[in-house]
Amino acid sequence: MSARRVRVAFAMKPDTRARVFGPEQVARFEEVADVRGFLTEYESDAARRVLSGVEVLVTGWGAPFVDGAVLDAAPHLRAILHSAGTVKPYLADDVLERGVRVSSAAGANAVPVAEYTAAMIVLANKKLLPIAARYKTLRQEFDVEQAFPGLGNFGKRVGIVGASKIGRKVVELLRAYALEVVVYDPFLSAADAAALGVEAVGLDELLATSDVVSLHAPSLPATRNLVDARGIGLMRVGATLVNTARGEIVDQDALTRRVVAGELFAILDVTTPWVLDTDHPLYSHDHALLTPHVAGSLGVELGRLADVVLDELRLLVDGRPLEHEIAADVMAITA
Repeated sequence: MSARRVRVAFAMKPDTRARVFGPEQVARFEEVADVRGFLTEYESDAARRVLSGVEVLVTGWGAPFVDGAVLDAAPHLRAILHSAGTVKPYLADDVLERGVRVSSAAGANAVPVAEYTAAMIVLANKKLLPIAARYKTLRQEFDVEQAFPGLGNFGKRVGIVGASKIGRKVVELLRAYALEVVVYDPFLSAADAAALGVEAVGLDELLATSDVVSLHAPSLPATRNLVDARGIGLMRVGATLVNTARGEIVDQDALTRRVVAGELFAILDVTTPWVLDTDHPLYSHDHALLTPHVAGSLGVELGRLADVVLDELRLLVDGRPLEHEIAADVMAITA
């Protein structure tokens, strides 16, 4: 390892830094880095002094935006290591064009999201939501197979919309179950689908034939209302839609109508708007489960993000390729 420690600054909201990079994590960074400061903005004279010598920015949720002016103020900047998933809200397009390397912990953040999703898929096929609701009302044993024929996971079809990092991780986790998994992604080649052990299908076929549909597409102009009212109408009665991606990918009003009618189930970790009105029918309906965006990294899971960034920094110091570097062509189709 190089004897000279690389000059690093952390750039994110203070509460984010405290959650992801506690004293122990910062101390580990200082083994290979000269930590020059903790920035929440790039405009002040103090921030500009830090930028003038920094080689690596470690960013995270709530980081200030890096544009051409920031790059001009940081002539030695070699890399931006992002301690969360999507980097697009924090970087101008010319960052990569000007030779600054960008790495993201999206792969690490994908792990808890995929774990949450796989758990919800299994529970959805077991008809946990309506069974729990029925049991809560009756408060006595009842014939669950008679009440919910066809419950269970054996041989069920699961449709994954989006072969993203999270979508691929969900596919990997579902290999432990006797499920048929199909994937829709316009960028997924037949060879990639075969390597994943799934069948690539069209979106209409996936929606019409899946027992559970799970959304993992990025939020882009092209994916807004990707699952529109017509697509929601294709879903078979009794099917479940799981959304851990973004609310705007699905026509939420169309989904709500079919859920309230008792035709579909919905497990939503994201909605549009981010928090629904207090009187929204999905809060109280037995066919819906809403969670407040908890699928991603929280609590002890944040340590995985810090570890990924530290590993990337060590690779950079050693002059080795970054494991999670983002290429310009990938950035264009990434949320």
